[in-house]
Amino acid sequence: MEDDDVARAFIMALMLALGLGLAAPAHAQSVSDIELGSGDVGKMVSARITGAGYHDFRLAARSGQNLFVSLMAGVTDGEGSVHFDILPPGSDGVAIYNSSSRGNDTQIDLPADGVYTIRVYLTGNDRDTGKTVSFNMDLSIQ
Repeated sequence: MEDDDVARAFIMALMLALGLGLAAPAHAQSVSDIELGSGDVGKMVSARITGAGYHDFRLAARSGQNLFVSLMAGVTDGEGSVHFDILPPGSDGVAIYNSSSRGNDTQIDLPADGVYTIRVYLTGNDRDTGKTVSFNMDLSIQ
């Protein structure tokens, strides 16, 4: 093998190794559909999140209904910095409510018919260091 071939092979191997090192890890995402049966007004859900992962809870509702959400951190190996966003039907990630800036308890009038997403996620050091936080979330629609 000539010196040029060895150098070329080394550069290709280095580029491949660097490229793999720069690839972003996939973040865990979970999705749960919440169904409120006839006569149900609310439901308590429990789950846990690790690091940059998130959990989407989808709930069908009608325009003019009130959505109540209360989120409480449970067992954690970090600070318990768990929050949620409320995404309207058809949202591309833009929230109509963000609990990290407005608090983990809310009542919101829903602007449209469709499926709303309550996205629960970690922030700060818990997210950055891959901590795991369990949570309980009380959901109701009236």
